[in-house]
Formats: sequence, C-alpha cells, structure tokens
Amino acid sequence: MQELIKNTEEKMSKTLDALDREYKAVRAGRANVSVLDKITVDYYGSPTPIQQMAAVSVPEARTLLIQPWDASMLREIEKAILTSEIGINPQNDGKVIRLNFPPLTEERRKDIVKDVRKTAEESKVSIRNHRRDALDKLKALKKSSAITEDDEANGEKKIQNLTDKFCKEVDALSATKEKEIMEI
Repeated sequence: MQELIKNTEEKMSKTLDALDREYKAVRAGRANVSVLDKITVDYYGSPTPIQQMAAVSVPEARTLLIQPWDASMLREIEKAILTSEIGINPQNDGKVIRLNFPPLTEERRKDIVKDVRKTAEESKVSIRNHRRDALDKLKALKKSSAITEDDEANGEKKIQNLTDKFCKEVDALSATKEKEIMEI
C-alpha cells in the first residue's frame, strides 16, 4: 500500500512539474527563454530544440537574442519561430535573430489569465484522476483481501491529503502567474 501512495504522489508531482513548465512558456510581455521550449527546428533531418543549436540570451527585459552556432541555420530558426504559436516576428540581421516582445494590452492580459486558470483546472483534473486511480487500486486490494478495511480507510485518507496538498500547490502557482501577468 505504501508503494501505491508513493506512486500516486510521484504522478501528482509530475503533473505539478508539467504545469510549472507550461507556465514558464506563457508569454507575459517579458522576454523569457522558456517561450522557445516547444519550438523545434529541422536540423539536417531531425527536429532539434532551438536551445540545442544556438545561444539564447536576454539582453534587455523585452528582447530575446538567438545566436546559432551554425550560421546557415538562421533561416530555418526564423521559419520555425514564424510558424510557431508565440506570435512574435523574428528580426534577422544575418548573424543573430532578435525577438522583441511588445507590451501587453489589458485585454490580452485578461485572455492570458483565462488560459492560465484553464490550465490550472486541467492540472487539478489530472490530479483528481490520479486520486481516482489510486482509490480504485485500494478497493481492488481490499476485495482481494490483501489489505484490511482499516488499511483501506487509512490509504484513502492519505491519498485525499495528497490530492488536497497538490491542488493547493496548483492554486498557488496559478495565483503567482496571474499576479505576474497583471503587474507587467
């Protein structure tokens, strides 16, 4: 039973980590290297993340600078950024690519906050699904007489406590991101 609770906690933790990565990729008006995480470039036939083929830096608060190690890949990187969903036009000067992040309008900030809340709710649903799976496994163990009713009740209580803990962490992450977006 301890193994079941440990596995459930790991799954919930992975859900929280995924949410954190998702939030880091949200474009909130500031230059952030994480917005490039989901963009891959066709590098001699294999999809490669930009960070593995170029130096990416933040010289100013609203500017990202991408300097490829192989200058012949400038066009490919530019094309990948244009076809991505980040909504920023790259500026290519022949040596580096600059991404200038415009300030966000109030309406756009509210849209981003809605997306942040939606993503948080999806994470909570995922955490609850992990709880349901664990409770189903506990019931199966009880049915096969591998654990007692008291063990089942204790397991259910521990799993519910884990669920509550991770849902609070999701809420905290979401509130922090919302505040960051609205303050800019």
